[in-house]
Amino acid sequence: MRVLLYLLFAMNIRQRFLFIVALLISLPFVSGAQTAATFTNPLLANGPDPWVIRRGDTYYYTNTMGNRLVLWKTKDLSQVREAKPVTVWTPPATGPNSYEIWAPELHFLDGKWYLYYTATDKANFGDKTRYVFVLENASADPTTGTWTDRGKVNTKYSGLDGSVFEHKGKRYFVYSAYVGPQSVLAIAPMQNPWTLQADKEVTIATPTFEWEKGGGRQILEGPEFLPGKKGQLFLVYSASACWDDNYSLGMLTADQNADLLQASSWKKAPQPVFKKSEANSVYGPGHNSFTKSPDGKQDWIVYHAKDAATGKCEQRSSRMQPFTWNTDGTPNFGEPISIKKPLPRPSGTPR
Repeated sequence: MRVLLYLLFAMNIRQRFLFIVALLISLPFVSGAQTAATFTNPLLANGPDPWVIRRGDTYYYTNTMGNRLVLWKTKDLSQVREAKPVTVWTPPATGPNSYEIWAPELHFLDGKWYLYYTATDKANFGDKTRYVFVLENASADPTTGTWTDRGKVNTKYSGLDGSVFEHKGKRYFVYSAYVGPQSVLAIAPMQNPWTLQADKEVTIATPTFEWEKGGGRQILEGPEFLPGKKGQLFLVYSASACWDDNYSLGMLTADQNADLLQASSWKKAPQPVFKKSEANSVYGPGHNSFTKSPDGKQDWIVYHAKDAATGKCEQRSSRMQPFTWNTDGTPNFGEPISIKKPLPRPSGTPR
């Protein structure tokens, strides 16, 4: 400090002015460089049921909006809030897919984009008329082009939260099916992106643990596929009602060589693999998706959660955090991180 004061006194007025201006200009630059290396959650303050797909160097993000389908396009997922949201579809005024537009998922299959979403009939809405529907777009960029309605996916039951994955050259559809007083997880092989081999649909998991029966309901929903590190296949799902503060993630495991259409091939973890953290003020974490960092070196889980124990299915923000792998090849999601904690941006993210 003494040296700095000596230099200032030694300068003439013009030199002092130029020195101070240069110092002030440099301060935001240093601060900005430090800030750019990290980010804080949430991704979006209103972000239930978040879904992310990475194609090339671009991420496409979507979440439940309730009355339309919206896509965000970005090269930096941690800053998706800065991307311009694009409404790509609005529901018809009437019909089976006219109301409660939930849980969109974007997939690139056979050279085209497909948007799967849950909807019901405004004239007779509810679980009995709730199904998964799908749209198709041949454009290279799903935020542009025309979406063609491919109608309702021909599931055996009414249900929600449809997802698609491929394994060993075969394509599968998984969803949360309404069976009796509960929702279960069901799987079926696909003939094409909008048609199932419905006669081969199989229920692979039902609510059996108390942590799957919170909020006065017995619910398994939001199944998401994750390949393991040592030959396993995982289906990570959300358990209990979305308004329950203990809403959490469970996991099914199958061997990569197993018949995935056999319920006995799937083993359920006895405890949640990702659950609330009162210490970090994170409640009801769930309905996730998975993605990679831009350089492909890191695995990230994207999910929604609440900041308070409200007992409501509201104020769910989308968040993301990296996860690691245990020595046995199973994922280690850790605990949900506080929105106050800065996190390093995904490795390889353009600065």
